[in-house]
Amino acid sequence: MHLGLGNFFRAHQAWYTEHAFDADDWGYAAFAGRGSNLADRLQAQDGLYTLLQRGPQRDTAEVIASVSEVHPTADHAAWLACVASARVAAITVTVTEAGYCQGPDGSLDASRPDVAADLARLRDDIAAPVATAPARLVAGLAARRATDSGPLALVSCDNVPGNGELAGRVVADLARLVDPALVEWIEQSLAVVTTVVDRITPRAGSAEIAAAARATGRSDDAPVVAEPFSEWILAGAFPAGRPHWEDTGAIFTDNVTVYEHRKLWLLNGAHSLLAYAGSALSHCSVAGAIGDDRCRGWVEQWWATAGPHLDQPPGEIATYAEALLARFANTRMHDELARIAEDGSQKLPIRVLPVLRAERAVGRLPTAATRIIAAWLCHLRGLGAPVHDVRADELVPLAAGPLNDAARRVVTALDPELGADTAVVTAVAEQCHELAGTPE
Repeated sequence: MHLGLGNFFRAHQAWYTEHAFDADDWGYAAFAGRGSNLADRLQAQDGLYTLLQRGPQRDTAEVIASVSEVHPTADHAAWLACVASARVAAITVTVTEAGYCQGPDGSLDASRPDVAADLARLRDDIAAPVATAPARLVAGLAARRATDSGPLALVSCDNVPGNGELAGRVVADLARLVDPALVEWIEQSLAVVTTVVDRITPRAGSAEIAAAARATGRSDDAPVVAEPFSEWILAGAFPAGRPHWEDTGAIFTDNVTVYEHRKLWLLNGAHSLLAYAGSALSHCSVAGAIGDDRCRGWVEQWWATAGPHLDQPPGEIATYAEALLARFANTRMHDELARIAEDGSQKLPIRVLPVLRAERAVGRLPTAATRIIAAWLCHLRGLGAPVHDVRADELVPLAAGPLNDAARRVVTALDPELGADTAVVTAVAEQCHELAGTPE
């Protein structure tokens, strides 16, 4: 099963399943995480869709058939029935960083209105329709316990450090509030798998619909476009089995931390830098921004700052960074900075702040790291990509007014300790002035 039907899932987990040697034995029941008409479009196509792998010179196209069932968000009865089925061996999840409904300490934020509403519904009726990802998982697991369908794996595929542990924690937190007896069953029956995922997957539009039709000779209202590169690192057990994903290059390991930090800091951190600083300079895509010498220089400075904090040989880090430059420069990808800029409040604490804190701990002021925060502050003040953030109602007012005061408020909102660091706040304010082209 999959929760969070969208482009990345269809370009990544579904693609790995399609290419496993035992693919004929497996299929996905995919559920939309939020309301959209994508489920309707895929249902009309029996779950089939075209994956366009967009190389620097040309596309290659294939029809993916591993999605056997597609369900809209509202089909809660089907969700419960699927999780309860002994045929289901694993649930993969892509709901973005914000979808886990966690508080500042990483536990479930039960004070959120949507979480509180779901909690009330589940206490009244464990099978009641719910909206948040943790509540849907808890409801499904309760249904599986009721049918005694055996253990299964929960596999988070979001760009969050320790994503498996996070998913398991918020599920257990909510289950404890709903039915403490369910927690014991979850501890015995739910295997949590931590992963690192990587594949740049921009939004598809009318041009991709036309390209899919040309490539396959079939009409496709839901194609996916992705870069040729793909990576999937997994750590954890699959008590009910899994497809042979390693046939397509998936790596199974005891510890994903090295891969996790490399990807979050180098790729995703650079993406955030380009999303805010690049769009402030009127660029719209990753390729356009990395083609600007200023942006490329900032990215390389960021990598030079973050790289020494990675537990990998310098040569391997340099090779990875070189490959990233080639991926970013693929002008045929049209990866929109506005998409990457969404939910910066959830992304920067895991992509940038660990390096910033490590640098401050040894007495250095890393301008490469503060520049990303400054560019995000400019974004919140209306420069560059539009603001779409789960904390927008809180952060946009904090970013308004005199810049020095705004910088302190916004940095504090990210991390109170850094907000009390005058050198960091001053650097953020000065760099924001520079990006905005305003006098100090």
